[in-house]
Amino acid sequence: MSRRLAGLLATIVVPALATPLAAQTTTAGDPTRVETADDGIAPVIVTARRRAEEEQRVPAALSVVGGALLDRSYTVNTQGLTTLIPSLNYSSANPRNTAFTIRGLGSSVVAVSQANDGLESGVGFYVDQVYHARPATAAFDFADIAQVEELRGPQGTLFGKNTTAGAINITTRAPSFTREGFAELSYGSHDLVQAKGWVSGPISDSVAYRLSVVSTRRDGVIANIRTGRDTNTLGTQAVRGQLLFKPDDTIQMRVIADFTNFQAYCCGQVYLRTGTSLRAANRQFGGAAGLAAQFGYAPASTNPYDRVTDIDGPLGTDTNEGGVSAITDWNLGFATLTSVSAWRFWNWDAENDRDYTGLPVQLSQHIPSRQDQYSQEVRLASNGAGPLSYVVGLYAFRQRITGRPISIYGPAAARYLIGTTTGANNTAVPANLLDGYGQDGRTDFRSRSYAAFGEVNYRIVPRLTATLGLRYTQEDKDGSYATTVSGGPVVTNAALVSARLGVLRPQSYRAHDSDGSLSGRGNLAWQVSDATLAYASYARGFKSGGINMSGLPLDNSNQPVLATAVVRPERNETYEVGLKNDLFDRRLILNLDAFYTKVHDFQATVVENSLTQTVQLRGYLSNIPEVAVKGVEADVTALLLPGLSARANVAYADGRYTDYPAGPCPLEVQTAATTRCSLTGRRLASLPRFAITAGLDYTHPIGRGAVVVHVDTASRSGYNGDPSLSRYTTIDAYNLTNANIGYRFADGTELIVWARNLLDADYIQNLTVQAGNSGLILGSPSDPRTIGGTVRFRM
Repeated sequence: MSRRLAGLLATIVVPALATPLAAQTTTAGDPTRVETADDGIAPVIVTARRRAEEEQRVPAALSVVGGALLDRSYTVNTQGLTTLIPSLNYSSANPRNTAFTIRGLGSSVVAVSQANDGLESGVGFYVDQVYHARPATAAFDFADIAQVEELRGPQGTLFGKNTTAGAINITTRAPSFTREGFAELSYGSHDLVQAKGWVSGPISDSVAYRLSVVSTRRDGVIANIRTGRDTNTLGTQAVRGQLLFKPDDTIQMRVIADFTNFQAYCCGQVYLRTGTSLRAANRQFGGAAGLAAQFGYAPASTNPYDRVTDIDGPLGTDTNEGGVSAITDWNLGFATLTSVSAWRFWNWDAENDRDYTGLPVQLSQHIPSRQDQYSQEVRLASNGAGPLSYVVGLYAFRQRITGRPISIYGPAAARYLIGTTTGANNTAVPANLLDGYGQDGRTDFRSRSYAAFGEVNYRIVPRLTATLGLRYTQEDKDGSYATTVSGGPVVTNAALVSARLGVLRPQSYRAHDSDGSLSGRGNLAWQVSDATLAYASYARGFKSGGINMSGLPLDNSNQPVLATAVVRPERNETYEVGLKNDLFDRRLILNLDAFYTKVHDFQATVVENSLTQTVQLRGYLSNIPEVAVKGVEADVTALLLPGLSARANVAYADGRYTDYPAGPCPLEVQTAATTRCSLTGRRLASLPRFAITAGLDYTHPIGRGAVVVHVDTASRSGYNGDPSLSRYTTIDAYNLTNANIGYRFADGTELIVWARNLLDADYIQNLTVQAGNSGLILGSPSDPRTIGGTVRFRM
């Protein structure tokens, strides 16, 4: 399908390139920084406060990646942004289980599963002012991006859904009344083929259009020695169409429709390591008496960077998302009235071998899902440069997600998950007790959110401005969960029935949650000089509560404990100070900030029975009292020589579970009776202490064209990839470096040779503890070095 789309791209774009323009350093309409020898580093315009402002005059911590840098670095999705923004971390076992954090906060695949439809991310994801409710949609490719803004800290006033950690604010390039076009075709290792491009221009004096497409395919990078088919392929197609209606200079409307599809033979993980616990030897994965030995099984490789697997279950991902939005801006003179209306959908279906081995433990697991969301926002923003400015507005959001959780076990499941005997009388367990035994279910989650907000900036004296913003949000959520079990051999023995129900048990429940929250921020900004801005701020935000849509603990009567169905909101307080500097006639930009954040009722896994009175302690998603993160960040951009620019970004963060009395136990201390451990004082999972990104761009004229060189590199220190903080779940420090070199002809055509993961670094992107705590740890290895070439055309 991707080849067909590439052909369509060529058909649409290439004819639009008949009239070449002179070579240019940035794509037309791109608001990113442009480095020039005469003028220094050009200002960057951002919308972090829902109005157009110069980045260096916004008293807040943010990082901006312009469209030209995205194009140069071949960044087409959120995962690629982590190579450019150090405070942003990304983890994805598959597109559904996608999560990103800012400063270690937000949500983590391993800590608060994004497969749980009743919970939201602590990092807001916005595209053209529209909130995307499911983090999975951030895994898709995007094309024709004007700018990405990473806003750090709670966004408690102006953004549609409040978030504790920050927001990713993506702006696509708008239609132009000047004819424009771009086309790019790349080929690389593992038969990587990527085509992308866009065209834009006038339809009439008052209507302009824009059409953007991207298509990516790649063979798998993990070899399955059992099936002979390589896994973890890529197959993504995206298209966006836009119309801009501008009848006069006072009013305009931008209508956007987009669709993205992801179909791939993925997403598998490989053997990473085997940990040991204090459980009985025959209930652990490794060892002479362990589960692997009982089946005479050995992993395909014990080196994850061999990138081989032997999974025997089905594998595949088929998901898509899209929507329509309308953004209307009406200049009333004293203020601008903005309306943002949107509908979005998300379809998901994938199947995976959840035991990640060649043993037939679990034959199938998938959760076909559908989401629809509707949102409406109205804002009034003052115009002019007077001492008082403001933004006020209303926001409404509705969402529905339906799902069907399906699991089926195989002939090895009984021995692997239960053992050879069960119960007080050591009843023998038939080998086929779980063969064909499975679960089928229905879930239905609905949420409604309404908010009123406002922010006022007042210039107290010519160089001192105070900001106060408040937002009140009302959230109402309803969820229903129902599963049944069936299949497997007929058994009447009470011990065997109980053992089978211990693996999968039917349950049904409904839950409701309603919560109102006040959030906001206060800020003092001092323009020390024309080149230096200092600021101090306090912000309060929240991540909305939710309903656990993945099953609940059971009481002594084997009924769901409804008290555990509702997860309370997270409430965040952040203190921050910062400096923004334009130095040496804007040839050097140096921004510094320091922050301290406390999160109350942090959403995480809790293990306890004082509330649930369950027969057996088990973990479930709930709230822990407090988490704290503190750190410092620095962003530097420099124009070193004519045509040579560099950037460097450093983030240091120390995150701690300051109050976590009942968490999951590390594998190494688990016994048959060990159920919960205090993690108070331990480091926050999934947060590197240090993260550094850097880059260099060099353009040197040769003949009528120029040689263009681009390098970017990212390093992260080691961290723990699982909330239990086991010594077996650490992820080592790593560095990723990408580079390309090319020649840009006078007509704008470019020929480029590039390398992704130039140094062929081996590292783990995320890890998974196999269900059942046998000690088997799985991981997603980094992609190997990919080398390729690109041809680009500009109009």
